[in-house]
Amino acid sequence: MKSEVNKIKTHKDLDVWKESMALVKEVYKLTENFPKEETFGLASQMRRAAVSIPSNIAEGAARNSDKEFIQFLHVSLGSLAELETQLLLSRELGFAKDEKLNGSVEQIRRMLLGLIKYLRGRLVKSKG
Repeated sequence: MKSEVNKIKTHKDLDVWKESMALVKEVYKLTENFPKEETFGLASQMRRAAVSIPSNIAEGAARNSDKEFIQFLHVSLGSLAELETQLLLSRELGFAKDEKLNGSVEQIRRMLLGLIKYLRGRLVKSKG
């Protein structure tokens, strides 16, 4: 993690941003097959939650401080939890059978938490 963050020039250099972008594409593919009456319901909410994840990573990375970056990473975590709930609902409602997105959600969660931990450590070192 340390070497990845030290080498970043923009959010596009972060693996967690790349993974979350891939997740957005998968969510769009999944929701294409939802019933038409869900176009402005669950499908739309899932797409917005998915898009929010890399968007907040990008916005946080563009901020001036690690503290602000951490805040935006927490927003990404919230959107990820929202999407996870919506994926569960879509399966329970019979709209989605595929569970491969669960692995992506868990991987992105671990990556976000690792980045937050690293940035917090960097904040502590800078104060000491």
